[in-house]
Amino acid sequence: MAGHEHPSISLANIEGNNDCQRMKKHKKLIQTDVPEIHKMICELADYEKALHSVEATEDSLRNTLIFAGSSQNQSNRVAKTLILRIQTSEPQTKSYSPSDATSQIAGMALFYPTYSTWTSKCGIHLEDLYVRPAYRGRGYGKLLIQRLAEEVVNMGGARLEWQCLEWNASSLAFYDSLGARKMDGWVGLRLDGERLVEMATRGSEDGRGNVNGKVNGL
Repeated sequence: MAGHEHPSISLANIEGNNDCQRMKKHKKLIQTDVPEIHKMICELADYEKALHSVEATEDSLRNTLIFAGSSQNQSNRVAKTLILRIQTSEPQTKSYSPSDATSQIAGMALFYPTYSTWTSKCGIHLEDLYVRPAYRGRGYGKLLIQRLAEEVVNMGGARLEWQCLEWNASSLAFYDSLGARKMDGWVGLRLDGERLVEMATRGSEDGRGNVNGKVNGL
C-alpha cells in the first residue's frame, strides 16, 4: 500500500458520528455517503460501457438502500453497501484520533441476500464491486470480497456470487486468483422494461392469474 494510506472502517450513523477501528478495512453505508455511491455506480457503468443504462439517482438510492443507524423503516429494503475509506495522514501524537485524518472513498461493494434451494442456505450476491483507478493494485478489491465472505460464513450461508463481463479479462483473472469458479453451463436471463410489465399483466388478462394479477401459488 502506497505512502501512508490506512484502510479503515467507520460504523457511522446517519448523523455522522464515527466509531473508527484501525484494524478494520471498511465502513457500512450511511446516508451521507450516497453522493459518492452514485458517482461510483456511474464510474463503474462507464468502465463497463453501459453508462447510458444507469437510471439510479441519489434520491432513489436513499429510498432503496439499507443505512447504518437509520431510524427509518427499512423493512422493504434489501441491498447494503460497504464503503472502503482510506485515511491518508499519519498519527503524530498520542492524542491523534481518526477524525484528524484526511480520508478518501476508494471503493465499494454493493450486495444483497440470496437463497439456495440446493443447500437450503442463504448467501450474498455481489452486485457491484468497484475500486477507483487511483487505488487499484493495492489489494483493496480483495479486502472487500474477504469482508463479504466473512459475512456469508457468519450468517451460516453457502455462497458468495457475482457476475463479470466476458471481455473483462483482468477482472476474470483476479477472481480466478481468489479461487472463484466460473458457472459454466448457466445462462443469465432477465425480464425488464416493457417485457417485465407485459409479463406481469399477462396472467390476469389470460385468466391464469388471480384478481390481483399474481400467479396462483406465488
